[in-house]
Amino acid sequence: MDLDDRASHPAGVFLGRPFSLFAKLGVAAQVAAELRGLSLIRSRSSVATPLPVGGGLIPLDDGALLVLEAVPEVPRAARSVAHWRSIGLALAGLHDVADVTFGLAAFDGFFGPLPQSNVLVPSAVWVDFYAERRLLPNLRAAVDAGTLPPSLARAVERLVGRQPLLCGPEPRPALLHGDAQQNNFLTTASSAYVIDPCPYFGHPEVDLALLDYFEPVPEAVFDGYRERRGIDPDFPERRELWRLFAYLAVIAVDGTSTFGRPFVDRLAAALTSYR
Repeated sequence: MDLDDRASHPAGVFLGRPFSLFAKLGVAAQVAAELRGLSLIRSRSSVATPLPVGGGLIPLDDGALLVLEAVPEVPRAARSVAHWRSIGLALAGLHDVADVTFGLAAFDGFFGPLPQSNVLVPSAVWVDFYAERRLLPNLRAAVDAGTLPPSLARAVERLVGRQPLLCGPEPRPALLHGDAQQNNFLTTASSAYVIDPCPYFGHPEVDLALLDYFEPVPEAVFDGYRERRGIDPDFPERRELWRLFAYLAVIAVDGTSTFGRPFVDRLAAALTSYR
């Protein structure tokens, strides 16, 4: 079963008995980071992830193959309210895992194809981690790609200087999915599974902001989250702030495509709202 329309890499499910396999072809470093992310989530939380088959990674001459169990999925079109709520519950389960600082000492990751550093910042303050490890690297990537208007690059730089006024209260570092857009969750008859993570410890609102940054999700997702954790009433005011690094990533990678060009306008609108 071909899944290329749902993945950024060639992927598919191989149906068989007694079990089926999911396989995805990718860059070796990215596949290895994804496998480590899944392992971290399994070891530190109660949230379900697909289990690796064998070692989970098959090195190839040109990349690597990620091999996981194929989860018996309830597809998006068939999801009930309970299925959507299970996504919120799973995300809250991740965020229940706390640490003492922002980042992740064990390994770095990737946001899509872009390298993502999890190195701790000297100040150990969230606003600095977000600027130095998320916003500014993706700003540089977008500028280097030539897909970001210079005026917007300058506006991002100005916003970085104003972040302490915009970021709200200092959060407790929580285990994040890292790329929590809705397609990175699978729903089964009983629960939600996490896939394609790039985990680190950060502000829970970043994951909440990414849930619907590609397309809307039912309010049931947020209701499920609220069953386990609260959402600050001022989160809607900060939602676009936490999406800025992701907008820059899309612009850097796909800024000239039909898919990517609208993100330039979305970035501009977000920056205007924080003037």
